Amino acid sequence: MTESLVVRREHHIAAPPATVFAFLTDPEQILRWMGTEAQVDPQPGGLYLVNVTGARFARGSFREVVPVHRLAYSFGWDGSEAVPPGSSLVEIDLIDQHPDGTLLRLTHTGLPNAEQCAGHAEGWANYLGRLAEVAAGRDPGLDPFHGRTGRE
Repeated sequence: MTESLVVRREHHIAAPPATVFAFLTDPEQILRWMGTEAQVDPQPGGLYLVNVTGARFARGSFREVVPVHRLAYSFGWDGSEAVPPGSSLVEIDLIDQHPDGTLLRLTHTGLPNAEQCAGHAEGWANYLGRLAEVAAGRDPGLDPFHGRTGRE
């Protein structure tokens, strides 16, 4: 795997790691910043299923769950040949920056090509921005990705 096929994002969130972790693992909290449906079982082997845009389900399973510090889960899209369910890996580390909040570091590996990396980088930028807004107690507004079906 070449370094160019890795999506990396860092985002400062004005909330403690426990709050951010809840927004990543509680279905009701997830829906405040991403998606229209969510079923998650945040334990190794547990289901990760989120209808991200209202028109496209992301599916995978949790690989690693370290409460308030780290998540890793397989990731892909139902019906996708390019990025099928479970074919890539999302890793999220939450670094406490007390008293200023949390640094979220996201790494998404296993994407098949530069086009998919660019599309997922755009998606993560959108959704991590929305997560930062809601975790800080603000309304993220309407999701500009709502209704998108993605590209193959």
